[in-house]
Amino acid sequence: MSDALAQPPSPVTDPLDRLAYVIATWFGVGWTPLAPGTAGSAVAALLFVPMRALGLDVMALLVLLLTGAGVWATQRIVALRGGHDPQFIVVDEVAGQWLTLLVVPADWRWYLAGFVMFRLCDQFKPWPARQAERELPPAWGVMLDDIFAGAWGAVLLWLAQRWVV
Repeated sequence: MSDALAQPPSPVTDPLDRLAYVIATWFGVGWTPLAPGTAGSAVAALLFVPMRALGLDVMALLVLLLTGAGVWATQRIVALRGGHDPQFIVVDEVAGQWLTLLVVPADWRWYLAGFVMFRLCDQFKPWPARQAERELPPAWGVMLDDIFAGAWGAVLLWLAQRWVV
């Protein structure tokens, strides 16, 4: 069975394993059968819009906290199920997408540009994202390749704002 069609294991009895699945799949979004990473990014972008009212400093802190929680959850799931980067783990997309959106103005066009830019950076994995994915321990590689992709997306959008506006 491919990861894209993976189903939640049943039953997960350990409360910490359950919490790891909730975090890693971003409340079940990762179980989407087609393009779970894109689904995770889309949900992250939609959540970012109202959460932006918390302030960009709070959102930056949430990216850091989510990255740490994502490393923990991913490490736990990889230990349970094996594999290196199961597609149903989408917490990395959420953290990376939020990182990209930290630099955009509160305008739907920039949010859309942020979504697209992050997805492109996540797919192409510019340096050092690809290296992080390949060379770091699984949980760290899963999370940090998307953080690096999110950072690239943020830099490119920041530059685009200087050029367009």
